[in-house]
Amino acid sequence: MNPILLVIILIPVIEIYLLIKIGSQVGAITTIFLIFTTAIVGVYYAKYEGLNTLKSGFAQLSKNETPAYEVISGAAIAFAALLLIIPGFVTDILGFLLIFPVSRRLIFSKFSKKFNRKENKKKNYIDGDFEDIEDDNDRKI
Repeated sequence: MNPILLVIILIPVIEIYLLIKIGSQVGAITTIFLIFTTAIVGVYYAKYEGLNTLKSGFAQLSKNETPAYEVISGAAIAFAALLLIIPGFVTDILGFLLIFPVSRRLIFSKFSKKFNRKENKKKNYIDGDFEDIEDDNDRKI
């Protein structure tokens, strides 16, 4: 089975299960309040972190450096805000993990180690063959 299809099916099932379990423990109104609170707090914090990332990206550009981390971080913050808007506790936890800079940096370091192994080392020379042909017509004095 396709892993993406499996995730699309399993995440709502897990969310519904947790909503029912937590709702039965703390009550329906409290559960709904928790869902709205995490969404509101998460979106405002995502806005704050997004503006900080944008400011950091402009600082990198003013130093003539590529803001690669800031671009990836901005995309992660946007995805985290989406996860926080979706009702559920698992998506909220994942969203908050992506929003906080410390956990976001840890997640990025795990993925960067995975992709750095595949990176080719850049050579400072060009490898090739040549043949020296001496001809009287090629000589210029």
